[in-house]
Amino acid sequence: MSVKAKTPFKKIAGYSILGLGIIGLFTPFLQGILLIAVGLGLIDNKKLNELVDKLKKKYFPKLKMKKKVSEDCSGEEES
Repeated sequence: MSVKAKTPFKKIAGYSILGLGIIGLFTPFLQGILLIAVGLGLIDNKKLNELVDKLKKKYFPKLKMKKKVSEDCSGEEES
């Protein structure tokens, strides 16, 4: 299968899991929030990614990415 052929299946699976997640919010046997997160991750929508980035900047401005281990442990001593 090519990459273009996988994209529609991925979106269909994402929206299906998202729907199950919404149903799971009202039923005791489905993990609604977990399924919603997985479904949104599978959809990979450009507008959704922009929204998540905007919310991160607004609500978590001090949250920074950790440095890679290789950068921290370069083996050089500071004088």
